Amino acid sequence: MAERAAVFGLVAEFDRAEALLEAVRRARTAGFRRMEAYSPFPIDGLAEAIGFKESWVPLATLLGGIAGAVIGYGMQVYTSTDYRIDIMGRPAVAPPAFALITFEVMVLIAVIASVVVMLLLNGLPRLSHPLFDVPSFHLASLNKFFLVIEARDPRFGDHAREFLDGLHPVRVDEAPLAEAAR
Repeated sequence: MAERAAVFGLVAEFDRAEALLEAVRRARTAGFRRMEAYSPFPIDGLAEAIGFKESWVPLATLLGGIAGAVIGYGMQVYTSTDYRIDIMGRPAVAPPAFALITFEVMVLIAVIASVVVMLLLNGLPRLSHPLFDVPSFHLASLNKFFLVIEARDPRFGDHAREFLDGLHPVRVDEAPLAEAAR
């Protein structure tokens, strides 16, 4: 168990996108669930094969927008009624006059909610990642394809290395945990 804690996961490098896609499908079939795939370009069907689920960002944006509209409109109603200034008999609550500020606050809160939820879901800000210590991982943005099986996966162990070797990758490396994460 001590060795398992010192490793972030196993990284398999592939030369072709089709090989990565097939490796992901076989890994899901074999029961691995904690894995990531890295590619220099989008691959059709990879998100579905890896088990990508819809994000919470659109819902956070909608809820932030609704909250922003309520806050913006409510703020104007409060200030108009509590600090009433009679200008030519105009009503205290004038929805057409409140539309611009309501819209602006709605957009502001929706964007803030989107960014905050996106950062939280992505685990950011992260200054370093264990995969950055894998010698060939920088090629993930150029011309190589990587499948990472995390050590947190229940099926991780000797079986994971044997499984990845059976997929015929270019190489299989260990991604060590950073000293601060141990």
